[in-house]
Amino acid sequence: MPRSAIVWKQDRIADVPLRRFVGCVGPIEVGSVEYDGTHQLWTWWSPLNDEAWGHAASEVGAKQGFEVWLRGWLEHFRPLLEAG
Repeated sequence: MPRSAIVWKQDRIADVPLRRFVGCVGPIEVGSVEYDGTHQLWTWWSPLNDEAWGHAASEVGAKQGFEVWLRGWLEHFRPLLEAG
């Protein structure tokens, strides 16, 4: 997989790191990855599409799964972006 353009920032509360990461491309928040302790899985989702979510056994796997989804979703916009 090519190098990611997504920058993952770990969320914090009162300077305590959480098991939650927000992914941004430039100033735009494109996704989140968070540990679900009840199910012992990492869940990813995107504010770009209500139907975009998935699970993985690890933080890295969730980030990769999200990126695969995002790249596929963005392909639908290629004709629009190349038309200009």
